[in-house]
Amino acid sequence: MPSRAYDLFSQALLAQKQVLCLYDGYPRELCPIILGHSNGQEKALTYQFGGESRSGLPRAGQWRCLWLDKVSNVQLRDGPWRAGNAHTQPQGCVQTVDLDVNPDSPYNPARRI
Repeated sequence: MPSRAYDLFSQALLAQKQVLCLYDGYPRELCPIILGHSNGQEKALTYQFGGESRSGLPRAGQWRCLWLDKVSNVQLRDGPWRAGNAHTQPQGCVQTVDLDVNPDSPYNPARRI
């Protein structure tokens, strides 16, 4: 059974809503791009455009790979969908893809948008 965080990230991805959450104690503003599992754990590839992180955040934002068991206080909000300007390399974050915002996903997601 999926966690509450997984369910909310799934809702956000399907409706293209922004996510506000805490990850490892840092507030994050992000858009989930790919959702699924790696090594049996829930995981999400996201584009973080606001908030904080241990390593800092470039002004334009940055791709982030999140273990959903480290996510708390998840809230969805309306706002512009952000996915960065360039995604030139295959993702290695999520091994088994459940959802991918890309309708032409090369990852054979279990569910299509």
